[in-house]
Amino acid sequence: QVQLVESGGGSVQAGGSLRLSCVASGNTYDRYCMTWFRQAPGKEREGVAGIYTGGGGPFYGASVKGRFTVSQGYFKNTLYLQMSSLTPEDTGMYYCAIARPNVGDDCLRPPVFRYWGQGTQVTVSS
Repeated sequence: QVQLVESGGGSVQAGGSLRLSCVASGNTYDRYCMTWFRQAPGKEREGVAGIYTGGGGPFYGASVKGRFTVSQGYFKNTLYLQMSSLTPEDTGMYYCAIARPNVGDDCLRPPVFRYWGQGTQVTVSS
């Protein structure tokens, strides 16, 4: 069992920045994907950015490349999402999720993930 707790959401004007945090506890895996997702009202959940501890560097969804940066904390159970140049299209509930992927799994796809946090709301006004 793994527990995930997100924090750092809030309201910001377009062009602003926010930093989200996710802390994992419980029985985490040796090698895992830890990914940020977001979901806007009426839209499907979308993979934003994540890391795979088995190597390969961070990965990003196309809509956030160059604006968002994902990183692990000094204690590897923490994942951050630094969001810059925010637009109203970035508004949504942001979730952290963790999974031990199978070979070929895309760690930006929600079905790969079993454990999810409760989410933190991000609202960007124009």
